Amino acid sequence: MFLTTLAQVATTVGDPTGHVRFADLGLHPDVFSIGFFTLRWYSLAYIAGIVIGWWYLLKLIAEAGAPMARRHADDLVFYATLGIILGGRLGYVLFYAPEMFANPARVLRLWDGGMSFHGGVIGTSLGLILFARKHGLNWLRIHDYVACTVPFGLFFGRLANFVNGELWGKPTNAAWGIVFDRTVQTGAIEPARHPSQLYEAGLEGIVLFALLWFAFWRTQSRYEPGKLVGLFLVGYGIARFIVEFFREPDAQEWTQRVAATGLHMGQWLCVPMILGGAYLIWSAPGRRNRVESIAGGASVA
Repeated sequence: MFLTTLAQVATTVGDPTGHVRFADLGLHPDVFSIGFFTLRWYSLAYIAGIVIGWWYLLKLIAEAGAPMARRHADDLVFYATLGIILGGRLGYVLFYAPEMFANPARVLRLWDGGMSFHGGVIGTSLGLILFARKHGLNWLRIHDYVACTVPFGLFFGRLANFVNGELWGKPTNAAWGIVFDRTVQTGAIEPARHPSQLYEAGLEGIVLFALLWFAFWRTQSRYEPGKLVGLFLVGYGIARFIVEFFREPDAQEWTQRVAATGLHMGQWLCVPMILGGAYLIWSAPGRRNRVESIAGGASVA
């Protein structure tokens, strides 16, 4: 009943009269161009997310009971970045555009299509497991710490989606609806749409960061392996699941068939995230034992 009501609220007539036009905001996908080189806001979002996430990770591991030292964190960035790029791209092709496998060259063209966050999570997780095995560290506790840094990248990435004028929402009569240029249809009036990119930036970035910040700094969660990454998976999964009701379904034929089930592809992919995260939270107390510091202060009971 709740989901049906939410879907109905999200899908209202998008009368463009009186709404802000995206073109009037003066936003452009490119930061600047010099000769053949063009710096795009989307690329800058990835860089900012990784750099600020690395900076915050250093603050986390400075606390007692950290699962790795500073020298590990510097090496970790390489594994995480590789996992984000490879996992995100392969995830996009697998989940949203499997027809690309018929032309492998398209898979390597990162600018053709996009990236999948769910694929990035899988790729990053595999990268962290390999990293932990290489250094003999507890991979689940490393996941906990890295999970606390991910909202930075999500926040900047969704802002970049908005600047690019992509991944807009469904038609709406809400006062904050925006008329996006790329929704133009020949002979049709452009509808005002939900700025779902900003909804996601707020929920997946700000709210999720606040949740993980509180759990790390104000509770004992970091001493229960799996609890923080479980909170991340549940928090992100619920946030993404809700926002998908306000977001326009992906245009690919494959994802349109999935949407015919009543849920978007993004929502179906969030279901195992939520279930897996809930299990990690529930089982985390049973994994708690004496935590010996790799760096920082003395061991923590």
